[in-house]
Amino acid sequence: MSAISDDLMARDVLVDPHSYYHALRAADPVHWNEMWGGWILTRYTDVVDVLRDAERFSSDRMSYLARELSPQDQEKYRPIFDVLSQWMVFRDPPDHTRLRLLLNARFTPRMVERYRERVRAIVEDLLKPIEAKRTIDMVREFAYLVPLTVILELLGAPELDRDLIKHWSEQLGVFFFLRADEPRRRAIACEGVTSLVEYLKPLIADRAARPRADLTSELVAAQKEGRLSEQEVLATCVLLVFGGHETTMNLIANGTLAFCRFPAEWQHLKAQPQLIGPAVEELLRYDSSVKATVRWAKVEAQIGGKTIRAGDKMLIGLSAANRDPQQFVDPDRLNIRRDPNPHVAFAHGIHVCLGAPLARLEGQEAFAGLTRRLPPPRLTEQTLDYHPTVVSRALRALNVSF
Repeated sequence: MSAISDDLMARDVLVDPHSYYHALRAADPVHWNEMWGGWILTRYTDVVDVLRDAERFSSDRMSYLARELSPQDQEKYRPIFDVLSQWMVFRDPPDHTRLRLLLNARFTPRMVERYRERVRAIVEDLLKPIEAKRTIDMVREFAYLVPLTVILELLGAPELDRDLIKHWSEQLGVFFFLRADEPRRRAIACEGVTSLVEYLKPLIADRAARPRADLTSELVAAQKEGRLSEQEVLATCVLLVFGGHETTMNLIANGTLAFCRFPAEWQHLKAQPQLIGPAVEELLRYDSSVKATVRWAKVEAQIGGKTIRAGDKMLIGLSAANRDPQQFVDPDRLNIRRDPNPHVAFAHGIHVCLGAPLARLEGQEAFAGLTRRLPPPRLTEQTLDYHPTVVSRALRALNVSF
């Protein structure tokens, strides 16, 4: 086995994780990473098998974190535990099932289709100044505004300050997305989650007193019916605000970067707008918003000939699986006609992303609007700067010209 660096925070790995995962998959597809203290899985079949198996592999991140911390540190980081331990993404059945069922009906493809016209209108409004300027930071001036505007409208709070929410979300993301090189990541996340909680409390109190036709009112109603606790309502609102824009922002930014590198695919989509569905699926596969997710082995297990001990943590390489040449022909090429395209950008199994239908719709409307009104983008700054995390694939900025 050739030597593979275990430094997941190395700049070359952050900028080009795909080359790193290709090398790792070829040399040691189920790899013990000494620096991270866990296994890294890079083959499509291994990734899907683990994501499907909630019986043997846990998503209960906060319980495993609690075991690593002293009682004093658990108290120090109480805001993280109070909120994130209530998130369905960090819970196993039966609590995961109960929370998921409450929101599933609101996020089915059929239900989110009702928002398409409104999402299209939001996109059209945001494109007007871009058409005039032609040179923009795609992240700040378009990619984060589309999904954050949509999720705030769903929650019934379009008036909330988007820049404040983005700042607090980035603080929370330092912990959520595993910024392994930041020693204060838990303290920074505490600041972010506390600010989000205090910012959202008045909205929840208002809906408790004056219910409306929005998602916040539905959560408050579920609390009154005894199906959710007060803390679960608050935590779910934070999750929807945070999760409702971070990953879709990355989809739009990473997708724009992909089109910079494959401008012919932009022209194909412009000429054949009916390809928007498979085009967004391909953008999700080519450079996924989330590079990896984490699981913990509940019992000893064999994966790829390696023995995974009970309690071991595993980094499940979603981006790696999406570029596995055993699953995808010519995986490093963007091909908006790719069919079939069984990518795992939204994970798989019971924890498949709840908001995937809405993210797809937002991505479709964003790129349909962009390709309809603008020529292919070009990078105006060749050096790319990514948030240094193990999990997310998030550009700090993307300066492009149309």
